[in-house]
Amino acid sequence: MGNEQTKDWVPQTKLGKDVVDGKVGSIEEIFKEGKKIMEPEIVDILLPGLDHELILIGGSPGKGGGIRRTPAKRTAKMHKSGRKYKMTAFAVIGNKNGYAGFGKGQATGSGAFRTAIQKSIKNSKLNIIPIRRGCGSWECECASPHSIPMEIEGKSGSVRFKLKPAPRGAGLVVSDEVKKFLELAGIKDCWGKTFGETRTRVNLIKAVYNAFQNLNRIKMKEKFKEKTGTKIGEA
Repeated sequence: MGNEQTKDWVPQTKLGKDVVDGKVGSIEEIFKEGKKIMEPEIVDILLPGLDHELILIGGSPGKGGGIRRTPAKRTAKMHKSGRKYKMTAFAVIGNKNGYAGFGKGQATGSGAFRTAIQKSIKNSKLNIIPIRRGCGSWECECASPHSIPMEIEGKSGSVRFKLKPAPRGAGLVVSDEVKKFLELAGIKDCWGKTFGETRTRVNLIKAVYNAFQNLNRIKMKEKFKEKTGTKIGEA
């Protein structure tokens, strides 16, 4: 059970101890009982082999003007001793089969870039949620979980994001950064529409995440689940 990262892990929470003792054998049990994940090692054990992507939230001057997007944002603060720099990274994770999350990490000093990325991945595991998938497109109705079962909307700050089911083969008609999240969630076909200040990429991803949270709160009748092939997370 587990990997090198969890080999020497000593759990501090009751849930972590139950996972190590084998009392909790799957991540589905955790979400079904509404428990909160406080230790990333729990996800490492129950959902091994997670993939991650970095959201390009930083920028540096490009050749000939414009901004070249970077995976980390650097900010400076003046101290008596001079400027002190802080690196911020933003990551999304998923198993490409019904689970995804996001997280932000910050670090200062030497090796700040690498440390910020590691923290963002770690925090992503604490925010992982099951992703409801299905086929809610009237053009398709194939009852396979390649899209989403219905139109959903999420919000964060000034950003609103609307996702619509798409037929098989349509692909992900969304921005590149949103595409990273949807691919890791296991969604292959979807249409998206944004409202507000979408250049704020952190809020953009948070709005997408909020949309799936809202979808998880919706109660669906069994007939609708059968028709759309709705599935909520798969380990």
